[in-house]
Amino acid sequence: MGDSPYIHEVNAQNFQALVIENSLKQPVLVDFWADWCEPCKTIMPMLAKLADEYTGKFILAKVDTEKEQELAAHFSIKSLPTMKLFVNGKIADERIGVIPESEIRKFIDAFIQSESDKIMNAAMQAIDEGRAEDALALMNQALAQDPENADMKIDIAKIMAAQGDSVSALSLLDSLNSEDNKKEAAVTLRAEIDMAKQLEDTPALPEIEKRLSDNPNDLDALLQKSRRLSASADYDEAMACLLKITTLDRKFEDDVGRSSLISLFDLLGSDHPSVQKYRRKLFTMLH
Repeated sequence: MGDSPYIHEVNAQNFQALVIENSLKQPVLVDFWADWCEPCKTIMPMLAKLADEYTGKFILAKVDTEKEQELAAHFSIKSLPTMKLFVNGKIADERIGVIPESEIRKFIDAFIQSESDKIMNAAMQAIDEGRAEDALALMNQALAQDPENADMKIDIAKIMAAQGDSVSALSLLDSLNSEDNKKEAAVTLRAEIDMAKQLEDTPALPEIEKRLSDNPNDLDALLQKSRRLSASADYDEAMACLLKITTLDRKFEDDVGRSSLISLFDLLGSDHPSVQKYRRKLFTMLH
């Protein structure tokens, strides 16, 4: 263990350097143990093996609580073994007792950044600094590193859509498999892009309201009003317009009232109060 560059014996004097400062660069797993602790002897070789296997993606720091009672007291160690994972100078998570190797891997992996994650962070910084071309190049580089990462594809598609490139955003979403296409973030983004596209040819609200004052059952005007209301986040009234369309004529534009309601449900999520309200109303009306 003493020969591994990824494993350190830690005491009160070097804790700041080996744990806190190192955790700014990669996760540091601090293992609090004692020689008399039999469960500690079970987990120690497992942690050492993982530290070497991960080759620096995380650092293992070992604290002998018998020798370092001050550190143990500072971190309120009451049971051994206790593992605390430090990220960016702070405790990000912890585990107590002996757990299987598979669980330790999950515990560590949740905080390890892949190369593609690091590149995406650089891309986000480039966007914040107004360097759109640099950001796009970095995003393509990240995707090349991890081409099957669905969450990354969705994140990149969000950025493209926010920059006005809905065509590229939809193309990236279309590259997802059927299962990943059902992810909430992907469904929501598609709904947002669809809503933005619908608004392009939609008249201003006063013009729509004038048409409805002349004919309250003008289906096209009701549809246009629902789009304007959705864009201003007046979802309850937007859904009321769509439900009225569905009630008046299910054949209008291939049942656009119902399909637009479902798109809004997808956009807002099942916990939104308007979704709960109008999902019940739609079910009652249809059945």
